[in-house]
Amino acid sequence: MNALSLSRIGHAYFGRTVLDHIDLAVAPGEVVALVGPSGCGKSTLVHIAAGIVEPLRGTVAAGYRRHAMVFQEPRLLPWATARDNIAYPLRLAGIRARERKARAEAAASRVAFDAVDLDKYPAELSGGMRQRVAIARALAVDPDFIFFDEPFTALDAALKRRMQDLVIEAARSAHFAGLFVTHDLMEAVRVAHRIVVLDLAGRGIAGQRPLPGQPGTRVDGDVFAAVQAFLKQDPLFRHIHDVDERRVA
Repeated sequence: MNALSLSRIGHAYFGRTVLDHIDLAVAPGEVVALVGPSGCGKSTLVHIAAGIVEPLRGTVAAGYRRHAMVFQEPRLLPWATARDNIAYPLRLAGIRARERKARAEAAASRVAFDAVDLDKYPAELSGGMRQRVAIARALAVDPDFIFFDEPFTALDAALKRRMQDLVIEAARSAHFAGLFVTHDLMEAVRVAHRIVVLDLAGRGIAGQRPLPGQPGTRVDGDVFAAVQAFLKQDPLFRHIHDVDERRVA
C-alpha cells in the first residue's frame, strides 16, 4: 500500500486551471522531490495532499498513520518558547505535560537544537534555529509522512545544506515518507529518492526520474554531475527555471 496516492487531482483559482490530471504515488519510506517552473502549482499540490486545500476534483488517499508539515516560514508562536513550540501539537493531542516536555526535548536533540536554547523565544533565535524548531515540531508527533513546502528557501547555502542533512538523517532513522517541494534541483538530488517534475501549463506531471543510491550516500561530485546532466541533457528539465507570473504557485 502506498503512503500517499493522488488520483486525477485538479484545481483552479478564479477560473484559471493551475493543476489538472495529477496522478502521483509515494511509497512508504520514500522521499519524493517535487520540482517545476515557478507558478506550476507545486505548493498548491502539496497543500492539497496535506489536506490544507480542498481540490476541485480528484482524490487523495493517505496510507500513512500520521503526518506533519514543514513550511517555508517556521510559523512559530511568538509568545511561546522553543520547547513549547515543539510541544504545541502534542498539547493539542492531549498529551500530558511531562510527556510533552520529554518528547519535545528528544525531538530538539534529533535536530541538534541546543538544550540551553529551549527556553528562548522565537525573537531570540536565528533563522536557522527557528527552522530547526519547526522541523523538531514536525518530528515530535512521530509522523510516518512529512510534507515539506520549500522549507529552506530563505536560508543561506551553508545553513541550507545543514538543514538538508537533518532531513536526510531524520528520514533515514525514522523511516518516514515525504513530499518535498523545492525550486532547487541540487537540493532535490540531495534529499530525495525520486524527482517528479510538474508541467508549467498545469497539464499534470511532465515526467519523473529515479535517483541512484540513497539520500545521504551521494557525494557532492555525484550530486553536481547529476544536476548538470539533468539541465544540459534531459529535456524534462528544460523549462524548470521558467517563470509564469500569471499563474499561482
